[in-house]
Amino acid sequence: MSRSIFVGNLPYSAREQDIADFFGQIGPVVNVRIVFDRETGRPRGFGFCEFETEDAAEKAVGRMNNADFMGRQIRVDHANSR
Repeated sequence: MSRSIFVGNLPYSAREQDIADFFGQIGPVVNVRIVFDRETGRPRGFGFCEFETEDAAEKAVGRMNNADFMGRQIRVDHANSR
């Protein structure tokens, strides 16, 4: 298992701190990364959130998938390692 989760369908206005605050209700968040388009510099609408524990990441996938985040229904899943 991993401590990182994939978060999709993020609103383009979301900031890393917004995501950390939202997932912080599940457990301590260590790192958040929003993926940006290399050419335009704009957010691509997805990112990754790393928790302090694997248990918190598992809870986030179970509880937060399809949750409402800033007016959008987000998709949450385990992050695939490259």
